Amino acid sequence: MKQILILSGKGGTGKTTVAGAFIELSKSLAFADCDVDAPNLHLIIDKLSEPKKTDYYGFQKAVIKNLKCTNCGLCEKICRFTAIKNKFINIHKCEGCGLCVEICPVKAIVMSDYSSGSLMLYKNDGKVFSTAQLKMGNGASGKLVAAVKKQLSDNFIDSKISIIDGSPGIGCPVIASVSGADIVVIVTEPTVSGIHDMKRIIDTARHFNINPVVCINKFDINEENTKEIERYCDSINIDVIGKIPFDPMVVKAVNNCKSISQYPESPAGKAVKEIWNFIDKKLIKANFCKNKN
Repeated sequence: MKQILILSGKGGTGKTTVAGAFIELSKSLAFADCDVDAPNLHLIIDKLSEPKKTDYYGFQKAVIKNLKCTNCGLCEKICRFTAIKNKFINIHKCEGCGLCVEICPVKAIVMSDYSSGSLMLYKNDGKVFSTAQLKMGNGASGKLVAAVKKQLSDNFIDSKISIIDGSPGIGCPVIASVSGADIVVIVTEPTVSGIHDMKRIIDTARHFNINPVVCINKFDINEENTKEIERYCDSINIDVIGKIPFDPMVVKAVNNCKSISQYPESPAGKAVKEIWNFIDKKLIKANFCKNKN
């Protein structure tokens, strides 16, 4: 099964809009939302069943056994995260380092599994959709993304490709998303921040031996910046596989919780379809993005 990952380097470029369109156009039976901090791909997927939810235990946090505690205050004194006060551990501040466990003279503190998020699995009409929601203020986002992808691979029925909507940025969830991807599509925009963050995510993908491709969303809002993107990509042997025009119909599609591919006569709908056809005919069959230098 080919993994097609959509990234952006920054938020707001249209990554999820493109990912949702790819799911519709490819008729994929397996897809995932790996933006575990703010998942929203489910909003534009039709006919979803109620998900199966399971707690995800990313790491442990400290717990004080009050009956054994002598209230010596040593743990409170040495906690660099100020998570302990008056025999109480604030789970939102505890980083799970375990120093308090080691330092406690009466062994009144133990490390306990802590649910840092929820995994969601949708299965209906032969389709499998895997996603997750990280609890606010929690870490382990990269590990949760890995769990989302494993849940997808463990449950997909029969699909030649899977579409994965990644996280914005270049941090842990993005790195976990890139692992195992066959094709990485970067959605950028012709703005100063869009260009800057596109360069960072290209470097990130290449670090993991994957040469991505780029599509430019809302290319006509600043055609000079669009030309700069094309010049830069050409200079480092990155293919720009398509350009999507600014289209008010995208706003209508988002407001109606629909994919832009469901408006095939719209300018953006036509452009996304052309991009998908290129990926399908030129990249998937050629295993284009892996190990290309």
